[in-house]
Amino acid sequence: MSDTGRAEATGEAGANGRSRLPRRVYERELRRLQAELVKLQEWVRVEGARLAVVFEGRDAAGKGSTIRRVTEYLNPRVARIVALPAPSERERSQWYFQRYVEHLPAAGEIVLFDRSWYNRAGVEYVMGWCTDEERQRFLPQCPVFERLLVEDGVLLRKYWFSISQAEQERRLRKRIDDPMRRWKLSTVDLESVSRWQEYSRARDDMLAATDTAEAPWYLVESEDKRRGRINMIAHLLSSTPFCDVPRPRVELPARPPPGGYQRPPRENYTYVPDHAASL
Repeated sequence: MSDTGRAEATGEAGANGRSRLPRRVYERELRRLQAELVKLQEWVRVEGARLAVVFEGRDAAGKGSTIRRVTEYLNPRVARIVALPAPSERERSQWYFQRYVEHLPAAGEIVLFDRSWYNRAGVEYVMGWCTDEERQRFLPQCPVFERLLVEDGVLLRKYWFSISQAEQERRLRKRIDDPMRRWKLSTVDLESVSRWQEYSRARDDMLAATDTAEAPWYLVESEDKRRGRINMIAHLLSSTPFCDVPRPRVELPARPPPGGYQRPPRENYTYVPDHAASL
């Protein structure tokens, strides 16, 4: 078992013993990394590369917040997030990977999967939404599926976000107490507390079957969210062979001289009330 696996099994995070990354250091490095992500995006667009990034991990481990930091300054026409709902009846009758294939990146695109086809090895299996036979079929098929993607030129990165039992419970309680975050709390999140060991076993089986040379798993210790975000983004950048694409200098054109246009009276329009004036 990996250090992260042992830490989760005992309820201790691998990041324990390290102080929380100071906010000033975090914000400075995050800004630098986000600037590099913009360069990565431009390289993907110009070179016609296809980058698919899989985010998996414990509930409340910080996947969503990391995805937001990755995409904060990116063009949504180039970088998009895929977070699929529960499959429809028709999708349930398809080959399992089929519903994910249509969301894979085309040339010049980055796709971030907020959970992915690995649902079958995790939440679907633990919650009883798929049969053991379906899971056993998935585990050997998955490396073949991913090898085909990589052989076709897709840049595939897979990240598993890990936290301790205590930290997961703290974050879930924070969602319960905060009305701005309560929407993030689902019945599956609550089940993850009582099914911790089942999820651990499912994760161990998944990693053993799908951690391959072509598409390896990278584990992110996310006990400290700041540290986890920085580490994940830095690894994504360092593992992708991009370069800074020169861009032509942009200058604003000169405004033409007035041509006699007059704006209609403001009274002709309905404006939103000036709420800010009441503050």
